Amino acid sequence: MADELKSDAPLFELLSTLLQQVESISNEEEVELRAKIEALGLEITKVPEKPAKQLNELEIAAELDRLSAKLDDVDKMISSAMADDPQVKSILSSTADVWMPVITANADERREFAGASSENNHQEM
Repeated sequence: MADELKSDAPLFELLSTLLQQVESISNEEEVELRAKIEALGLEITKVPEKPAKQLNELEIAAELDRLSAKLDDVDKMISSAMADDPQVKSILSSTADVWMPVITANADERREFAGASSENNHQEM
């Protein structure tokens, strides 16, 4: 779990840096976007509660539907931001190699990514 958090750190550092750049260019503080990035960071670090019982197929389907709806909302926010501001589209496109692997990885890929990140950090020292 700690390795996964470390693997997400570059993504959130990038998001924070990009947000600072957007704010400095626009001379406007992006309070709502900053809050959403912070909320996303908190959401991914949450430790799921252990269920008191095993979930049945209907409960699993309901949870998947809920998560799918959240992803749809994120997709709409990103699409809207890209449509409203060409600079956002440019920034997201030019940095996709950093954030796309993190958000599209399955659990095994995230573990591999975390292992590679950990190895790179040891080599840099």
